[in-house]
Parts: sequence; C-alpha cells; structure tokens
Amino acid sequence: MLGQLTFWRVKFFYFYFDWFCFQFSPNYLFMQDIIQELTWRGLIYQTTDDAHLAAWLLEKPRTIYAGFDPTADSLHVGHLVALMNLRRFQKFGHRPIALAGGATGTIGDPSGKSEERKLITKEQVEFNIKCIERQIRKFLRFDHSPTGALLVNNADWFSQFSYIDFLRDVGKHFPVNIMLAKDSVKMRLANSESGLSFTEFSYMLMQSYDFVHLYKTYNCEMQIGGSDQWGNITLGCEFGRRIGVLPKNGQLHGLTSPLLTKSDGGKMGKTESGTLWLDAAKTSPYQFYQYWINLDDSDVERTLKIFTDLTQPEIETVLATHKTNPEKRTAQKLVADELTQLVHGESGLAVAQKATEIFFGGEISELDDAQLCSIFADVPSKELPRYRINNGLTITDALVESGLSASKSEARRTIQQGGAYINNRQIKETETIIGAESLVGESIMVIRTGKKKYALLRFK
Repeated sequence: MLGQLTFWRVKFFYFYFDWFCFQFSPNYLFMQDIIQELTWRGLIYQTTDDAHLAAWLLEKPRTIYAGFDPTADSLHVGHLVALMNLRRFQKFGHRPIALAGGATGTIGDPSGKSEERKLITKEQVEFNIKCIERQIRKFLRFDHSPTGALLVNNADWFSQFSYIDFLRDVGKHFPVNIMLAKDSVKMRLANSESGLSFTEFSYMLMQSYDFVHLYKTYNCEMQIGGSDQWGNITLGCEFGRRIGVLPKNGQLHGLTSPLLTKSDGGKMGKTESGTLWLDAAKTSPYQFYQYWINLDDSDVERTLKIFTDLTQPEIETVLATHKTNPEKRTAQKLVADELTQLVHGESGLAVAQKATEIFFGGEISELDDAQLCSIFADVPSKELPRYRINNGLTITDALVESGLSASKSEARRTIQQGGAYINNRQIKETETIIGAESLVGESIMVIRTGKKKYALLRFK
C-alpha cells in the first residue's frame, strides 16, 4: 500500500510540474537532453553522430521525421516505437513530422523482408492513408505553434516527377555499389529464390529523396526509425550531401531504435491470432488490453520505458511495488491502462477494464453485441430463433442449449449446487424463466457454469 501511495504522489507531482511549466513556456523541456531520455529508455540503437548529436539537439529546436508506409488499413504495435519517439521529441521542444508513404507504399520496402511484398492498388493505398492518419493524430499535438506536428504524404511530391526526371535529378546521385552494400539489399540478393526486383531496389532512392524534400521544405534535419531502416536513413543523409542542398558543414542526421522483441527473442505484438493492431475493429480494446496485462515479468520494465510517458522515478516506484507482490501484476496493469487509453481513449479503456472484470465474476451489462463477441471470441456460441427468448426460456433449457449441460437433469444439479449464472448473475431456482430482459446488447445472453466455463446464446 505504501509503495502504491508513493507512486501516485510522484505521478501527481510530475503532472502538475509539467502543467505549470507548459503554461508559461511551451518549449520548457527543450533544454533537456532528449538523447539522455531515449538512452535510459533503451531506445537508441544507432546514430549518425554519437559524439555530438546530443549537443546538436540542445542547440535549438529541430524538425524530426518518421515515415509510415500504408501497407495496411491500420498501424500495429511495431509502429508504436516511432510514434512514441516522435511524441517525445515534440515534448522536448522539437517539431515532429509524420510521413504517410502514399508513393513508397505502392512500391514496398525490402528492409527486414525475406521476400517481395505484394503490391497493393493506389486506391487501397489512399484508403489506408486515411485510416492511419486518424491513428497518428492521437499521438502528436497538431497546432500552429513552432513545435506543432505536421502530417505529410510523399505522393504529393512524387506525383510531380516523370520517370526521366527522377532518374536525372535523383538517380544520378546514387552509386550502385553503395546501394548494393546496404544490409537490406545484401540479405535479399543472398536469397536466390526471391532475389530483389528493380522496383524494391528503387525504394531507398525514394526514401532518400523524401528526406531531402522535407529538409528543403520544412528544414527537417533528422530522420528516425527502426534499426532495419538504418541503410535507408544513412543513404538519405548522404544524398543530402551529394545533391548540394546543405549549407557548408551542414549535415542531416539519423537515429534508429532496436526492433521490438520480447525477452525470449520473439516479436512483441504478435499473438496466436495474429498482429496486435491499433484499429479497434481489427484488435478490440479488450484484446489489446489483455495482451499487455499478460506480459511476462521479464518484459514489463522495457515495455514501461518504451510505451509510456512515465518518468524514470515513476517507473522505478512501480517496479519496486510490483516486485514486492508480483502476483498482483501491478506493473502489467499500469502498462495495459496507459497504452489502452492512449490508443483507444477513455471509452476503450473502460470497456477493456469492464471486460476484464467480467472474467473475475463482475456482472455483465452495458456492452453491445460486437464487444461481447470480442470478449467471448473463444467460447462456444449457439444461435436460437428469437421467439424462444420472447416466449420465455427456462434456465435448464438455456444450460442444455448452450452445451454447458448435457441434459436437463445435469442442468438442475448444477443450479441446485449454485453453479449456474446468467450474465454472471447467479440463478438459484431450477424453473426460473429467462426473458428478453436478460439479453445483454441486442441479441446475446452469456451463460456460465462454475467459475469460468462460459457459452453464448444468440437470439435472431
């Protein structure tokens, strides 16, 4: 209890300190060392200038960008690292740019891929961009201040290029031997089965031009990304020098973060059912919440550092509390709360927490059919005609129809022993009639026997 109280005192102090300083100086954090911040969070893998980058960032506000190719209609957990880093740069007084790859998304980045991506149509790319732009806006502050974030689409400038112009103005500055030396290219060329198409080979030219275009247009001097982007980022820095747009002694910079993995080496954000998406329609707030609340203890410290805005003292307090009573999963609950609220908002967090309570016996109410189906995706479900519930259904029939009891006699025994529940409300009488008022949502009734044996009845 003392540990939890200390944590909330620390969090209260930092919240009001941030609020007070922001009111009087929006760039108050600018003078702090963002490199030091990223270092203790374990978010620096490589930089283009280890010795001087921190001082360079302290000189004045800089403009930083990260790219997001719209290869799907949602971002996933892997994109969260770059989004949170952009968010931190903005908090420390720098201006973030989020680039949606309307042009590069039609090509496909070979980095980190063992075979060529399937090309998607321009129409699908445009739809995907609209989807991911809505998600990006949740993480950054978009306003007219000097540190207000920008959201740009590289299709806007690549659509102005003809093929000949691109070869003359961009391609002539890229020696093939330098391109062949990049790890993403060498790995694919070593794979004799898939190889590397000219289309994907050209991707790094496009990303390099993005960097130079953003420099010329917005004075963007730094690109960030995952460690698999190192080759593309450094080639963009080199392109800026070769094309002659930089002032004397000027330099473009890059910073990469480690790829997102768990302590066992597996990818974080991958589940048995697939990718952990940021779109509630693809990964529900409940599923998203459950992923983080079930984190292994060995992964929770790193996750707190990467994916939350908690300060170092706050995280240390949480971990100390967690260590004294690990069975309470204090740290995991905090990760789940912070991330679910960030990605899905207050309402999404409330639904996820309500769903979690359900599995600990909390009464089931105020959930719609979609939410119920997501929560109970893995339990047996049966559809019955609507008149069955309108005419009144006995509890014994409900248990049999759901498959939780093999017979009416077994169902009666379960009820008599206190093991039958409708929407987590105990039913004690064997002849209890269940009507439409017992539906949760539009058409669903949740049946339970014992502590955790669930089934759904759907009435259509």
